[in-house]
Amino acid sequence: MAHFAKIGLNSKVIAVNAVNDEDTSDANGVELESIGREFLERIHGWPIWVKTSYNTRGGKHYKPDGFTLSDDQSKAFRKNFAAVGMIWDEDKDMFYSVKLYDSWTLNLTTGEWDPPTPYPDTETGGKKDSYEWNEETKSWDKVDGQIV
Repeated sequence: MAHFAKIGLNSKVIAVNAVNDEDTSDANGVELESIGREFLERIHGWPIWVKTSYNTRGGKHYKPDGFTLSDDQSKAFRKNFAAVGMIWDEDKDMFYSVKLYDSWTLNLTTGEWDPPTPYPDTETGGKKDSYEWNEETKSWDKVDGQIV
């Protein structure tokens, strides 16, 4: 099963469709993005479809359990599995979420937004503390009473 993102004219993902392998493969059974794209164009009448990897996030490929890294990281495809509202960047060949904070920068390796300072790694009573980003101070504020 292959997955394709339907891309709006503003480069935002507006849908994600699963496509059967036989609708993405040539006569020799070789899966080709162009065949899947043509299939979706015929079915939906929409011209912009981009293949996405269900098992890729943060620039890494995971086994079907979603937690274990795949042995073959060459399968990591376009940094993140596309979701509605994400951005398709053809020049960077990746999907990434909308930028939430002006001070954060796009990590070209992971396809994720990085804060100017890393998330704190602190514990209270043996459990990790919870923080939220404060864009005004460009720092992490501990959320009182919340431990994850």
